[in-house]
Amino acid sequence: MQKESLFKFIDNVLQNMPQGWRDITTHRLDIYNESLAKSEFLSQFEDLYQNNETSTEALQKLPTAYDYIRLGHQLSSILEWMLGKYLDLGSDQVISFASQITPILAILRANHFKKTATRLVYSDSLPNCFDVENVRTVYGYDFEVMSKSEHDADQDYEGVTVTLSRWSLSGVEVKRDHNNLPEHNEADFTVFDYGDLGSVLTVNKSLHADYISEIQHVRRRETVAMTPHDSLNLLQAIVNGQSAKPVDYDQLQIDKSKVIDCLQSIVGVDTEPLLGSSGLSIQYAIMMGLVEDAQTRYKGKPIKFIVPPNCYGGTNDQARRVAACLDNVEIVDLPVDQENDMVSSLQRILGELANEDAIPYIIAEIPTNPRVEVPELDALEAVLTKKRFTATDEEAVPPVFILDQTFCPNVQFMVKGEVLSEVRTIVYASGSKFPSGGKCTAGYCITNEVAQELTPVLKKHLELCDNEATAFQYHVLAEQLPSMNDRIAAAYDNTREFVNFIEDILPEAKINFVSEELAARGFTPSVFSMDLPTKGDTPEERESYKRELNLKLIHMMINEIPEESKFCVSYGQLKGVYWTVPATSTQGTTKESDKDYIVRASFSPDLDMDKHKEVFREFVKLIK
Repeated sequence: MQKESLFKFIDNVLQNMPQGWRDITTHRLDIYNESLAKSEFLSQFEDLYQNNETSTEALQKLPTAYDYIRLGHQLSSILEWMLGKYLDLGSDQVISFASQITPILAILRANHFKKTATRLVYSDSLPNCFDVENVRTVYGYDFEVMSKSEHDADQDYEGVTVTLSRWSLSGVEVKRDHNNLPEHNEADFTVFDYGDLGSVLTVNKSLHADYISEIQHVRRRETVAMTPHDSLNLLQAIVNGQSAKPVDYDQLQIDKSKVIDCLQSIVGVDTEPLLGSSGLSIQYAIMMGLVEDAQTRYKGKPIKFIVPPNCYGGTNDQARRVAACLDNVEIVDLPVDQENDMVSSLQRILGELANEDAIPYIIAEIPTNPRVEVPELDALEAVLTKKRFTATDEEAVPPVFILDQTFCPNVQFMVKGEVLSEVRTIVYASGSKFPSGGKCTAGYCITNEVAQELTPVLKKHLELCDNEATAFQYHVLAEQLPSMNDRIAAAYDNTREFVNFIEDILPEAKINFVSEELAARGFTPSVFSMDLPTKGDTPEERESYKRELNLKLIHMMINEIPEESKFCVSYGQLKGVYWTVPATSTQGTTKESDKDYIVRASFSPDLDMDKHKEVFREFVKLIK
């Protein structure tokens, strides 16, 4: 293979690529096949390479690589494909991360369950943020660490060897200095550290192919792929033989200061916010930080994370993944939707856990997803602040309430006098939604005053995993956060108008949305869900008919209004309407019995309302 022709091809691709590859968090789902994530894109991309075709028109026709850039995207896939070509590895054996540390944790996690020994071998030094003792005691991983010289002296090792290598960001060296490339017979895995850009992990031996899906799942749940902005930076450096563009640290400090001020104003507290590369990156720091705090403060007591079984699939899956690694951590289901009520469920569960002398950590969404329900807030406050006692009549450990308020990040739950002001609370949100308007994935969290002693340990684990938001993500948030509350208000008005329209034209549909009274209290989501009317002689026939109807509506919307309506799982976007079926998107890893096969729609501040109403009228005519 001619390396220079490869680099020339990639250079032309980068010059002609669609703008959306870099600028939006969720690419086109109408050209995405989840069962062929990444592979379908790269298969057709390979055809373009063989034909030396790099026109914008050809690139626009390529299928979407992943449905959401947190998981991967076109540019990260091209980076992995190109490095695979260069190293004579399959593209699936090359996995990019925005984090320097998480690929190491991914291998350690896999070997934890395989009961396989792990040796980390470094050339110069370990990454500064990699806390060896903490990874052993809090994450529960067992491994050895040694320098390259020590490893050379001891080749008789029955286990997996991971070499940690720091690549210069000079494209000339990447292209021509083979000392920067892994020797496939030296190590099982290599992690190349690109500093601020993240890292690339290579699976060097085909016998370790079974690790690939496990490593990908860690990237999916505990961090993000190398971001489009940074993937592009690295690709350009490699193919042009130039150094990567450095971070402008002066601008970063300006952006950080602005973001911190905005978040404190939005949330209504003056404690320190933490910014992560995604909402799940933040959630992982919260969970692992609380595990360490419990181990330190309440030694020996069981740790219980209380989680709704039908909440966002990433939240659900990550919580259970953490518990699977640690003997003293367990998940307790929190029923919150339909015939269940968050307050009564918490009353029961907190009483049971107090009796066990367990540490209760509650992860909940308000409003709930996808039924958009808000619990009775005064009753919630009473349940969370109630003193409870153990079986031996000692005061039980009070709960920490971890609130995902992505649907309504404008609600000030924690200001003095509000429902969560006296409850140890951490609120967090996905920044790919309203905070960034769909322009980046960064997430944030912030505690109230009574929980601010937890901030340092949460920050410690955000840094340990190298999951802080990137400089580009800070910049996007600095631009978008100041207008967030105005965008939320305008999007809510559009959503309310369309919900009222559906209630008039299709009263048989059951719509899940906040009441006018809740909206007056500040709960103004731009997301609603609905059960469409169905028919059939049996429950199975009625369910099947409803599922077909869901997709008929969605496809009518995106086919008739392709410039605005999209088949997409996100919300908080700056323009248009996103449609999805939660059971097949946001609830992907949820138990089948807890999934919701309903339509969920999210409205933006900017859309053609008349056109959306017109298409919905046509849909109603078809089904009546």
